[in-house]
Amino acid sequence: MRVIKFLLRKEFKQIFRNKAMLPIIFVMPVVQLLILVNAATFEIKNIDLAILDRDHSPASRQLTNKLLSMGYYRLRARVASLKEGQLLMDQNKIDLLLQFPPGFAAGLQRDDRATVMLDISAIDGSAASIIYYYTNTIILDFNTGIMQRWHNLPEQPGLPLTVESRFWYNEELDYKNYITPGLVVILVTMVGMFLTAMNVVREKEIGTIEQLNVTPITKTQFIVSKLLPFWIIGMFEMAFGLGVGKLIFDFPVVGSVPLLFAFAAIYLVVVLALGLLISTVTHTQQQAMLVSWFFVVIFILMSGLFTAVENMPEWAQKITAFNPVTYFMQLIRMVLLKGSQLQHVARHFLVISAMAVVSISLAVFTYRKRS
Repeated sequence: MRVIKFLLRKEFKQIFRNKAMLPIIFVMPVVQLLILVNAATFEIKNIDLAILDRDHSPASRQLTNKLLSMGYYRLRARVASLKEGQLLMDQNKIDLLLQFPPGFAAGLQRDDRATVMLDISAIDGSAASIIYYYTNTIILDFNTGIMQRWHNLPEQPGLPLTVESRFWYNEELDYKNYITPGLVVILVTMVGMFLTAMNVVREKEIGTIEQLNVTPITKTQFIVSKLLPFWIIGMFEMAFGLGVGKLIFDFPVVGSVPLLFAFAAIYLVVVLALGLLISTVTHTQQQAMLVSWFFVVIFILMSGLFTAVENMPEWAQKITAFNPVTYFMQLIRMVLLKGSQLQHVARHFLVISAMAVVSISLAVFTYRKRS
């Protein structure tokens, strides 16, 4: 223990003297949480709209005003022809072209039926689906209201079936409550893997790895001294991320925070061991960063941060079973938003513990202490 104590002192001094590591420890978490939480969202708030009104009736103007009053739409142009509207969409100036055909209001009054056409830019398929949902919902609400007024229908006609809905775990449908815990996971992952890989490789670059190899310290002591400081830093980043998320974004913390930190402690062993493995096959800090970034990007994209694992192809779902980030992503949302307890996440603990044993064993056996 005395040897490890002195090695840890050396490691912490090296970490805080390394100008490349300090921004990753202190600057990246702030940037990632304060900027990405607001930027990384599937909410559509600014829909660029163009109107092609061939009816010029009070009904078409009412529907247009109803859309604009919702706060999601920005009227960019009133066009005189379909060709003009398509040109604006080709130039990426509008997202939605709403067309009112001649006789729109007359159709509503005569047949209780009328047609409008929505042309939506679907370069981003997810955004197009949301725009269609928003617009279709507003049009249906407008249709119900205008039928009640024109035909003197009761405000709430008797229906054989009524639906009352509740949104569990995120009642306000606030996307920040969903994305913030996920970004905390990414923060811990990136800091742990990058710093570990860079630290060991830096020893190679400056030549001190050879000096350590000729000392009587054992391989286990060396690995513990390399991983433990970053384990402590990773736990600090976890606490920092949760604190910032709670104070600034006020996301709910329903479940047990100690349970979350217990999982994070095991998860960090996996991430740090992967960083140590990367350091054994690279020779410069630039190489270590590139290789680490390669794996981190795959881990993030297949973790369920933005796309639910259940919506991925079957072959991708099988791959995610070996992705440690997936388990942490699921657990942090289950604990913070649902209030899940140990019996509900026992499988996650078992899987990540097995990954920790495998990864740390590989790190120990892969590293060669050469004198």
